[in-house]
Amino acid sequence: MKKITSIIVCIFLVAFAVDDVGAKNRHHRHKHPTEAVPGVPVIDYMDLLDFDYPGTVITEVILDEGGDMPAHCIVKGFMNERTGIGFPPITPAATTYAIGFEMRLPTAWNGRYFYQANGGIDGAVVPAYGNISGGGSALEMGFTVISSDTGHGGGPFFGMDHQARIDYGYNAVAELTPMAKSLIKNYYGKFPDKSYFAGCSNGGRHTMVAASRYADEYDGFFAGSPGFNLPQAAIAQVWGAQQYATISEYVDGRPDISSSFSPEDTALVSDAVLAVCDGIDGVVDGMVSDPLTCQALFNINRDVPTCEDPDEEECLTYAQKSVLARIHAGAMTGSGDPVYTHFLWDPGIRSNNWRFWEFTASRSLDPGAVGLIFSVPPDPNCIFGGLDWVLNWNGTGFDVDRDAPKIYATDDTYTEASMSFMTPPDLLMKQLYARGGKLIVFHGTSDAVFSVADTINWYEALSARYRRRTKDFARLFIIPGMAHCSGGPACDRFDLFHALVDWVEKGIEPDTVTAWPNPDNPEVPSDWSPSRTRPLCSYPAVPVYQGGDLEDDSSFRCE
Repeated sequence: MKKITSIIVCIFLVAFAVDDVGAKNRHHRHKHPTEAVPGVPVIDYMDLLDFDYPGTVITEVILDEGGDMPAHCIVKGFMNERTGIGFPPITPAATTYAIGFEMRLPTAWNGRYFYQANGGIDGAVVPAYGNISGGGSALEMGFTVISSDTGHGGGPFFGMDHQARIDYGYNAVAELTPMAKSLIKNYYGKFPDKSYFAGCSNGGRHTMVAASRYADEYDGFFAGSPGFNLPQAAIAQVWGAQQYATISEYVDGRPDISSSFSPEDTALVSDAVLAVCDGIDGVVDGMVSDPLTCQALFNINRDVPTCEDPDEEECLTYAQKSVLARIHAGAMTGSGDPVYTHFLWDPGIRSNNWRFWEFTASRSLDPGAVGLIFSVPPDPNCIFGGLDWVLNWNGTGFDVDRDAPKIYATDDTYTEASMSFMTPPDLLMKQLYARGGKLIVFHGTSDAVFSVADTINWYEALSARYRRRTKDFARLFIIPGMAHCSGGPACDRFDLFHALVDWVEKGIEPDTVTAWPNPDNPEVPSDWSPSRTRPLCSYPAVPVYQGGDLEDDSSFRCE
């Protein structure tokens, strides 16, 4: 009897302990928000030349007394210098690598730190202003800001070096973050009270990766148009160029893929989407505010006029419709297996940004990324073969069936595949959730390189895991008509970053924010009021017209 009683007591104590741990975790996730406390330097800025941190060299310290930005100190340097593999004859066979960085530290500091994740393939230390998608800059707001080249020089040639790939994918963040916080402590006498991570495009990918890998180092993450499956998207771009080539005119013996669809052709598709989907939200205003419902309503074969002659106006040929339908369905192998997700039919297809990604970047930027950075083994022909490699001319270039699997491959030299070092290892963000951090993601419906559908699929998977608790730590905002990071016929100015800070530090949940057109965006329709505003709704809600001034966001409600 005593033995049975002891067992029961033990079970009770274990259950109590488990429940207590759970209670502590729940308390941690929903801890009372606290705001950052401002600070000022406690040492002279020139003393930062003597900053001592392992593997770090400070090369320059400058005082910027202000002007367009508040007065601040600029610190430049590098970390972890080493010799690695180059790309002859463009770079030396033995190339010097280091993680270059710049930090800007305001004299009047707001107590916050901002990691500026840059776009493209990095490769240059751009000024650490902390420019924020949607408008404004972190430095202007009083943040300390860091920017880096993620460990390599310009161009895709660093892809020959495995460590440079890893630094670019995620490791530069791991190296720079504790160093930056240590330097902040040295200058202001305290560590930052709150830390934020933000970027768009590849910077959005970096932000998603950081939210997955380094949630213990940051309080808030702001990810714009995130290419968190970037190797897949780059493969899709090159595949897309080959689709366009099938209906293109020839210039100098090769297809000119930009001739496959003229600006008038894409404007025709844009108008057709609007004709079918503009009124879904209850008002015809030149915007498709419910893009997912639109996908079920729009049909390119039915809703766009068809013609036999490519030179005929106000219509598309059967071949053009077929190619555009394939592009929107998403890249796939010869046997029909998907390589990347689908794209939404959207009025923003008329934007110049859409044309850039489809017809320029796909043959000038993506080949180097695919062949040198993401493939195992690297394929130097992606550089030396030029357009012939992109189009697989005479079978000497990119072949989706042979080359798409290379983004998942490893070998003795390249021991981590690009779909590992470039992507978040945990898309369910379990560490972020457990710590109580916050993540805001935004994405334009007409992004031509990183599909908003990919981001929506991710958020749906997150919601399936956490259900109602998802909005405790992660929010998604869809921007109607917006191209890649900005532009297009859209209200692409918004203050979601301030909403993130208020969420982190004040507990104010970001259900909706106001957006407006960029006055410098030439693609904003001329019949829109310059003072137009629209609500951005936390997904899956969409704005629905309630009556009143159609140029005012107060006339809409998120439903």
